[in-house]
Amino acid sequence: MIYFDNVTKKYKDNSSLEEVTLSIAAGEFVSIVGHSGAGKTTLTKLILAEEIPTSGTVFFESTDINKLSKRDLMNFRRKVGVVFQDFRLLPGKTAYENISFAMEATGKSDDEIREDVPHVLELVDLTNRAFHFPHQLSGGEKQRLAIARAIITQPDLIIADEPTGNLDPMNANEVINILKKINDLGTTIILTTHNKGVVDSIKKRVITLENGRIIRDDKEGKYML
Repeated sequence: MIYFDNVTKKYKDNSSLEEVTLSIAAGEFVSIVGHSGAGKTTLTKLILAEEIPTSGTVFFESTDINKLSKRDLMNFRRKVGVVFQDFRLLPGKTAYENISFAMEATGKSDDEIREDVPHVLELVDLTNRAFHFPHQLSGGEKQRLAIARAIITQPDLIIADEPTGNLDPMNANEVINILKKINDLGTTIILTTHNKGVVDSIKKRVITLENGRIIRDDKEGKYML
């Protein structure tokens, strides 16, 4: 699904990624770990084509994403759901409306919205919070809502960027269990995190970055830094 071919990304005189080559297959759950500044965020931005490699190529399903037209790039990004550490919810909209807005943006009909949103709310255990606004939700509920919004358009890939960074262990565990459930349904998951307990509990592939280079790539790894 995703292939980095000898990718380097430099900012002025500093390199964020150095000669990274990796592939992520459809359906994988991959945790990307490393200290702050190791290159995790740059790697995800390159996947989303928010950054352009200094050298090397990033492929998505055999397509060089940096050669896509603006229209094709927009279509590509619809295949990717993103979950952020700071939620990025719309404060003036209810949980239901935050999710339905994401569907409206991709041209879904009112009938599709009425049918699909309740199912996703149930998946993330927010049915009884559907008409609450973000300020009325706990941190864990906000993150589960962010996940619901990311998956409502049925993307091929979910990028979860430090989704448990602001959560206590119980809520972090709930969020990870939801991501695992989504992965079990066939969606590829890329998780960036500093949380050792989270990574060790997943028991899936772990890629470790250090100073912009991959220093470990374990199929069933643990957080080792």
